Formats: sequence, C-alpha cells, structure tokens
Amino acid sequence: MEKRGSIRFGSGRYLVPKALVGEWVDVLAQDDKVVIYHAGAEVVRHDPVGPGEVAFGDLAEPDRRPTRGIRPRTAAEIAFVGLGPAAEAFLRSAAAAGTLRLEHELAGIVELVAVWSREAVIGALERATRFRRFKASDVRAILEAGPGVPKPVRAGQQLVLDLPMVPVRPLSAYALVHGALV
Repeated sequence: MEKRGSIRFGSGRYLVPKALVGEWVDVLAQDDKVVIYHAGAEVVRHDPVGPGEVAFGDLAEPDRRPTRGIRPRTAAEIAFVGLGPAAEAFLRSAAAAGTLRLEHELAGIVELVAVWSREAVIGALERATRFRRFKASDVRAILEAGPGVPKPVRAGQQLVLDLPMVPVRPLSAYALVHGALV
C-alpha cells in the first residue's frame, strides 16, 4: 500500500484506513465491488471507479467525494451516455475493468435500442453491470433471455420465478385400464 493511504487497482485508487499505511493488503473484485482485506479480515468495500479516479468508500464524507465527469467525444459515446445513469454506471465499471475496444461495444449497444425499447436496453445495461459483462453481445444475450429471467438473489433468499400457468389434471381423471394408466 502507498503512503497516501490508498492502493491502485485497475488504474483507479482505492482508499484504506490510515492505520494500514505501510501494511500489505489483499484486493478482490467481487460482483460489483472492490473489497480490500488485511490479515484475512475485510477492511473496506468500494464501488469500482474509472482510470484516474479515487474511491473513498466510507472513509470520506459523502459530499466530498469527487468524481471525474464522463466526457463523451464520439457520436457513439454521446448516444450511449444519453441512455442515462445506467449507461454511466456501465461505462465506469467497464473502464475500471479494462474492457478493450469499448468504443466498438458502446456503438453495438446503442444499435440495440432500435430493435429493443430504450427501457429494455437500460434494464439490460443494469444487469450487465451487476454481472460485469461489458460486451454488446452480452447485453444482446440479456435482452434475448427476456424479462422472465429470475432476478439474482443472495444465498438463502427465496428464488421467485414468474412461470406461466399450465393446466392441472386431478388424480381422479386418470383411469386404470388393463393395468395401465390412461
């Protein structure tokens, strides 16, 4: 860890408590978080940040957390960022993960809006961000899977499935004819 009280991971900086300056820490990317451990114990969790940004986590006051604004330059980037906060979160996470050819992927995702609704693409972006899937083909696969895909749940929670109703036949409707059910 550096003397500044932060570590570098994925070209971003992640703050750790000042008591750990000079100590060795372990870093693990889990789901949509960057988790820092010291001596096997979790110290702090951060949301992933883009290159050059700093993640303060719970170690700074919420109103003092600076973020570098997204500056779209190409037509594809401008169209993608126009999808709103879900697109911004996707873009930050993809950049933090070091996704290659991001410009090409963003253009492919923007093209999906013409086939699927804007709302469907935004929902797929949120799901893709959660599962760290940053390719246009991943977002397309999420859209093709449809809304019937179960929402992710934590271990121990009940899985809720929206399944279609099927006709039910009572047991009395079955008859035994010559030793076989009909």
